[in-house]
Amino acid sequence: MQLFHDSAKTHAIFDEERVVAYGGLGPVMRLAERCGLSDLAGEHVTPTGRDGVNPAAKIGSIVAGMACGADSIDDLDALRHGGMDTLFTGIRAPSTLGSFLRCLAWGNVRQIEKVARLLPARLAAHTPLLPGADVLAFLDVDSMQRRTYGYKKQGSGFGHTKIGGKGVLVRGLNVLASTLSTPLAAPVVTGTRLRGGSANSARGAAWFVRESIGAARSAGASATLMMRGDSAFYTAGVINACHTNDVRFSVTAKMDPKIKAAIAAIDETAWTAIKYPNAIFDEQAGGWISDAEIAEVAYTAFAAKKGQAITARLIVRRVKRLNSQTGLRPEEPFPLYRYHAIFTDSPYALGQAEEQHRDHAVIEQVNADLIDGPLAHLPSGVFTANAAWLTLAAICHNLLRAAGCLAGTFHAKARGATLRRHLIGVPARIARHGRGHLTLHLPRYWHWRHAWMNLFQAVHRLPPIRAA
Repeated sequence: MQLFHDSAKTHAIFDEERVVAYGGLGPVMRLAERCGLSDLAGEHVTPTGRDGVNPAAKIGSIVAGMACGADSIDDLDALRHGGMDTLFTGIRAPSTLGSFLRCLAWGNVRQIEKVARLLPARLAAHTPLLPGADVLAFLDVDSMQRRTYGYKKQGSGFGHTKIGGKGVLVRGLNVLASTLSTPLAAPVVTGTRLRGGSANSARGAAWFVRESIGAARSAGASATLMMRGDSAFYTAGVINACHTNDVRFSVTAKMDPKIKAAIAAIDETAWTAIKYPNAIFDEQAGGWISDAEIAEVAYTAFAAKKGQAITARLIVRRVKRLNSQTGLRPEEPFPLYRYHAIFTDSPYALGQAEEQHRDHAVIEQVNADLIDGPLAHLPSGVFTANAAWLTLAAICHNLLRAAGCLAGTFHAKARGATLRRHLIGVPARIARHGRGHLTLHLPRYWHWRHAWMNLFQAVHRLPPIRAA
């Protein structure tokens, strides 16, 4: 490809008042309007002071800016260009939105979190957001350390994270998040919580899981709901939060002496080879030839905690070491294998339960999606402003996910960056005609025009709903 015109004959001027850079923002924000985002924000978010006036419009502006790709407060100015004021009313300047975020108290952040928990149910009622949730759904919980630089971020501290597969301490703020998915649907965010950088993953996790369960149930997860987590959530509080709310659990067990003793007691004939990377299926033997095997045994966890002991399945996966003679200590109890234990009350068969647990990694993709979008930065020095920004990023993620479901099968599971590029970031020229009619003229031969029109036509057919 090469330029068609000579550089000396090419000119540029910013003077077009009828063009918008984000022609797909209209259908997406109409979906938010139809599902009552503004009503929910106006009902539940009540900040005090002059900067907290009209929280619904300000929350809507921040979410819209994030949908356009904003990852900082200054980037929210992308909403103020060309004909955007013809399409939207109530757009606020970045300085106004920054003041709004900084004026929020922790109670206001919790109010925004409530809005974020209520919205998925409305989105699911109006879009095919979570197909199959009434049969089987997975609630994944995870934490991540968002790195910050300098000493001006309130709450920043050193916490553990993985870089290049190695655990390191980095300065930052700690994000606790939960997602809801089904075997047929991509995950949506059901809860977020920002903590200080030195917070351990399990701090406040039991109560957070209870809130996330409520959000999942209201979003349509009415039958089997499975909570999955890594070893940080192998605690009596988290497991009992699931147990008392009729939710199944599947949590990586910590390799403490009791777990190791239970693994050592498993009979050698109980191990079954599974489909795993590099596994080969032997048709004559009717099974897999693999370096990974699984087995299970009954196990009682938290027996030392009064009234909190739970007996369930301990599913163990073992993988052969690449070199069983390298780097072993004399006290190493399992010299030939690496063992991974799962504590679960899953009702499914051994192989299926173990494979379902490995799919817990889906929440890592959501974390990566958020980091590739509005959570690329924690934009303020004020802790509560960053906490609100995190929750609004989750609202934006769910809104884009619902829009993708209306656009088509491919976009129903596409990354947030793909949705922004295909559906949001399409330029459009606005033309008025008749009495109050608007027509968006979009680029001819836009590759994703059919998906865009699916979204546009769907949101204009949706009946609006109001907060109770």
